[in-house]
Amino acid sequence: MIKIIQMGHADSHKIREIDRSETIDLIYKMNNGSLEEVKAGHECPNWNEENYRAIISRYEYEINNGGTAYGAFDADKLVGFGVLAHKFRGRENNQLQIDLMYVTRQYRRQGIGSQILHALSKVAIAEGAKYLYISSTETESAVKFYSSCGSTTTTEIDKELFEKEPDDIHMIRTL
Repeated sequence: MIKIIQMGHADSHKIREIDRSETIDLIYKMNNGSLEEVKAGHECPNWNEENYRAIISRYEYEINNGGTAYGAFDADKLVGFGVLAHKFRGRENNQLQIDLMYVTRQYRRQGIGSQILHALSKVAIAEGAKYLYISSTETESAVKFYSSCGSTTTTEIDKELFEKEPDDIHMIRTL
């Protein structure tokens, strides 16, 4: 049975248990404000040590600065996690970002990501956010996941996040 539990700084090492690999058949690109499908057809490997260190560093930065993380655990194994960033964004300063969201390959499409997103949404509402800002990887699986949870592409692109990940699909979800 999968349990969704709030994570803390001491849990950062558990991120190494995540297998982020996936087969990517389709990606999306923004073209004049519309999503355009592009055939991809490649295997995205699991993280290497440098990737793990970077993700763990981002996780710890957010936790240390007031962000919130929830993890999905199968017994004591971390099989998914998401991080709500601490910094408010948007013209009206009413958006909180989903900074990291991953579910281990063999646990996908079981509702785990939706449960994590729901837990993070409750925290965002309690902190006064009206929207979640999502800078989603351009993969079909990520874009369709966020879309299925009520997110739509946004015309108010966050400049800082766009500069970090210009290929991402920038989305907004009303809380």
